[in-house]
Formats: sequence, C-alpha cells, structure tokens
Amino acid sequence: MCQVAISTKGQAGPKAYFPVCCNDGMTPQDFADFEAIKQVKYRYLRALDTKNWDEYADTLTEDIKGDYGPSLGNELHFTNRTELVDYMRSALPANIITEHRVTHPEIAVTGDTATGTWYLQDRVIVADLDFMLIGAAFYHDTYRRTENGWKISVTGYDRTYDATMSLKGLDFKIKPGRALATS
Repeated sequence: MCQVAISTKGQAGPKAYFPVCCNDGMTPQDFADFEAIKQVKYRYLRALDTKNWDEYADTLTEDIKGDYGPSLGNELHFTNRTELVDYMRSALPANIITEHRVTHPEIAVTGDTATGTWYLQDRVIVADLDFMLIGAAFYHDTYRRTENGWKISVTGYDRTYDATMSLKGLDFKIKPGRALATS
C-alpha cells in the first residue's frame, strides 16, 4: 500500500494524502496525475458555469483545439485559447445559466500527455427567451503537462442527445445565484 500526496499548484493549505493500491503497474505518480487531471476538468466546468473567464482560460493550453460539433445547428471548432474563450464569453453571458456535470472519467496517462473520456450531462437555461436545453454527451480530451500543471490541449464532445423545450406555461422562475460572475 502506498500513500500519495495531492496538492494543486498555487493553492495554499495542507496536502491531502490518499492510500493507493499500486497493483497493475499503477504508480503513486500515476494516481497523482489522474487526480490532477480530474481537478483541471472540474475547474474547467466550474469556471465555465460561473463565467469566470480568466480561470477558464487558465485550464487550457494556448494552442487548444476545440470541436463541439453541431450546436443548435452551428458547427463549433476552435484552434486556440483566445478564440475559444472569446466565443464562450460572448455566447454565455451572465443571463444564460449553464450546468455541466461530468462523471465516469476514463483517463490514460503516457508521460506528459494524457487522454480522458467523460460522460457529460448539461443544461442551458435562457429565461429571457423561455428556452431550456438538456442533454448528454461524451467529452474527449487530451491533456498536456506544463510547468503550471496539467492543461487541456484538445477538447470536444459527441452528443448522445439534446432536447430543447419552451419554458412558457411552466411557471418557471430562475434566480441566478451569487456564485455566478457578473463582470
């Protein structure tokens, strides 16, 4: 049995220690890499949903490739961080509420690169237009280890479904919470 210390670069506080079984060739470093990759993906989604665009950008490499396929009839492809962040900032202002959840990570690390497949469930609410989208997809990411930790270098998803609905007649009310960035 091994013990692995996990800390996120730049965050103060004590390290967390996790017992790890190092069977099947998995090393403590592999475990630390898996956890760091999970953290960057979770941070990516939290920053996206809270509209914290600087933190969102910090999860991405400068040369990120993004392919989100058709979204409401538009193909979404990006070839760098500025392009991707600028699109998200303009497409998802504070009055558009989003909720992204990923589960079931399948992560493979090879040296300073890794791949990850995640199950996504998401919801987009545009109260001004009486519109809501719910859906699911599989994210397919590539990660790169940098001097500032793991970053996402390729991202995108393939939808299993999306469903849109009108909020009219549902007596649907929404109030953005204080976690949502307003600037």
